[in-house]
Amino acid sequence: MTATVPEHGLEAGDVRHAADRHDTAERLLRSSAELSFDPSTQVDWETPLNLDDHGMSPEWSSLYGTDYWAELSEAKRKELTRHEAASVASTGIWFEMILQQLVLRDFYAKDPTDPSFQWALTEIADECRHSIMFARGSAKLGAPAYVPKRSTVALGRFCAATWRGEAAYASILVAEEVLDVMQRDWMRDERVAPFVRTISNIHVVEESRHMKFAREETKENLRGAGPVRRHWQALAVAMAAYFIVTSMWNEEVYANVGLDTRRALREAAANEHHKALLRSSCAGLMEFLGSCGLLTRPALYFYRRANLI
Repeated sequence: MTATVPEHGLEAGDVRHAADRHDTAERLLRSSAELSFDPSTQVDWETPLNLDDHGMSPEWSSLYGTDYWAELSEAKRKELTRHEAASVASTGIWFEMILQQLVLRDFYAKDPTDPSFQWALTEIADECRHSIMFARGSAKLGAPAYVPKRSTVALGRFCAATWRGEAAYASILVAEEVLDVMQRDWMRDERVAPFVRTISNIHVVEESRHMKFAREETKENLRGAGPVRRHWQALAVAMAAYFIVTSMWNEEVYANVGLDTRRALREAAANEHHKALLRSSCAGLMEFLGSCGLLTRPALYFYRRANLI
């Protein structure tokens, strides 16, 4: 992914494409220089948690709209959303650590003068700050670490070590796009704890650049890809989407706030309101994946199971 592409032996379209990618990376670098945040100083970590605040917009709770939700006191609903927000954040940390490994592997030993290389390092630095921010936010919400299931963690370790190209970047999009839609709601919602709203705003602003880069890299890696490759990569991305999204609401949340876990899981699984929110959050993503030829029939099976389509 060098910034300077020799014209000898290349079609004019290839030269223009390389120039476009160079310009995109430079724009992202300028944007990062002009609008980035330092969560260590720009998030209010000192003010004690107000137990009258939600951790996320209550409409994003896995139980919102169910019979169980109707039975809960307002205080218990708020406690539940705080733990659910921490669960989503913990999943975000887990995936951001995978993301950093994928990007580092992709740019290993490439041209460091290329703006794309420099942007990749900028993105990794952003993700490190985001992970620390999410970790501190979860702690302030009074929640434990909600680590995904052991089998999912093992699968993530395998993917971090082996995936490359479009499977890596399209999977990054899945995680970031769902979080983006959620957090756009949270950051505007005065019912949500102020520090969570700040965290959400920081993540939305900075991840918009990451998503732009991931889309460009997905399309770049698919240039010239044949149907067999697209078929397998589509399946890989869909499986990643399933494990990412189903890990966001950890089942331990319910026991930790004193709910009946079996009943909560049963009602959450049947919650059409929550399924509709997930589907709406992925509408743009599914349109993009479809335009890239990554919505095959096997892939659709996993997206439906994760309630993303």
